[in-house]
Amino acid sequence: MGLFSKSTLAARALIFAAPASATPTAAATFDGAWNVQSASSSAACPSGTSVSIGINNGQVASTSAMVTASGRVAEAGSINVTLASGMKRAVGYGHLSATSGSGTWRAALCSGTWTAQRI
Repeated sequence: MGLFSKSTLAARALIFAAPASATPTAAATFDGAWNVQSASSSAACPSGTSVSIGINNGQVASTSAMVTASGRVAEAGSINVTLASGMKRAVGYGHLSATSGSGTWRAALCSGTWTAQRI
């Protein structure tokens, strides 16, 4: 389950959601493909996991069939995301700009930070 390690799920989760107050037109500013890198503050959790996500009309979705992603991006770029794979789940929070983003994530036994780049 290498792709679904705790840090991987957390990183993916971070980039998949945001406050439901976003308007579709304004949130569309962040639409497109994003590459997300996670880092863990715990030696017990893998670091450097990379995952691709998609944002369409402010809605976050996974580009992988192995991970369920949900979330939203607000018009100002705030993002909240939830990633799940089987019994594992991670949530993330942060902010996106036009071409990059960053934030934090947490899962049951791990936590860390994430960075994102528009592809």
